Amino acid sequence: MEHYIFPDSGIPAAYGPYSHAVVAGDYVFVAGQTGRDPQTGRVIEGDVGAQTQRTLEIVREILGQLGLSLSEVVRTTVYLKSIDDFAAMNGVYSAMFQPPYPARSVVQVNMPFGALVGVEAIAYRKGIGDSRRPVRGEVKCCWVL
Repeated sequence: MEHYIFPDSGIPAAYGPYSHAVVAGDYVFVAGQTGRDPQTGRVIEGDVGAQTQRTLEIVREILGQLGLSLSEVVRTTVYLKSIDDFAAMNGVYSAMFQPPYPARSVVQVNMPFGALVGVEAIAYRKGIGDSRRPVRGEVKCCWVL
């Protein structure tokens, strides 16, 4: 398994002790992200649509650092502070992903730091396996056996 964090990028630093992404075989597990500003680390101003857009941009950037795109995402979990925001989130989500859409669950939860939405994702790297796809940019990586 490979664990990745992406310092010195447009990806906000982790709030706690976790990796931005973990590669296990042909799968990439992206940790839950919120729509944060990479400079301040704070959730961006705006409604759930703006926060969904920023959140998915961060997920896309994490995947991009690993040579992937949103088209390789096979599953997402979307966390909403209020299920009443489903339609607004869904409008942005459907514009960011293209058919065939990944499998998805949407749940209402208490979100940290004023976030209105969070997204975690699983992507599939067909036939690539561990360590065979180049990683862009400066990456700090630790190996876990």
